[in-house]
Amino acid sequence: MPRGDKRRRSPAEYVTDGAWPHAVLDDHHGARVAQEVAARLRRVIGERGWSVAEVSRRSGVSRMTVTQVLDGAVWCDLLTIANLEKALEVDLWPGREPGNPPK
Repeated sequence: MPRGDKRRRSPAEYVTDGAWPHAVLDDHHGARVAQEVAARLRRVIGERGWSVAEVSRRSGVSRMTVTQVLDGAVWCDLLTIANLEKALEVDLWPGREPGNPPK
């Protein structure tokens, strides 16, 4: 891939095998972080039995953005992650929890 801004592709476009967010990715650290955020978000939503609409209501993050983060369609910004973490009361960013380094 030529040098430059690798954000021209969405995180899910770095999948080489399997389905997002549990797929094997190309060697792109940012996409792997986005994958881990999406996987953690999906897990917490499932554990709580919440809908995307409920996550949106509690976090102030639009339903479209939550869906796009879950699907790996966008690069999630820090404010979005902070708002989701506050509403869900969990760490979504990989590496912050002890024994949980980024993949």
